[in-house]
Amino acid sequence: MSEKDIMDQEEIYSKVLRAGRRTYFFDVRSTKAGDYYLTITESKKFTHDDGSFHYKKHKIYLYKEDFEAFREIMEEMMDYIIDEKGSEVISERHQKNFKKEDDEAEQNGESSGNFTDVDFDDI
Repeated sequence: MSEKDIMDQEEIYSKVLRAGRRTYFFDVRSTKAGDYYLTITESKKFTHDDGSFHYKKHKIYLYKEDFEAFREIMEEMMDYIIDEKGSEVISERHQKNFKKEDDEAEQNGESSGNFTDVDFDDI
């Protein structure tokens, strides 16, 4: 059996989630014994100053005997994050956009509405 045949035999079902610079690959694979397991791969693109790039990949192998506990903890952690921080995304990109809006408003002599200028001599 060729290496390609072995790879085709291992890869049963796949889904891809593209999320900005990250891509997540969910792959159902087959063990030598014919059982299935899940691999989750995170691939993140890094661009160098010269325009070249490379990818860093991290992979998790998840076997059926761990599915239920994994699912319970994953759901608990996601629920915790949503309960604590809500579903609004606060990221570095959003922070840069907020700062850019504040800077533009300040340059135009406008108040950004986010902060109040206070002179301590006024207090």
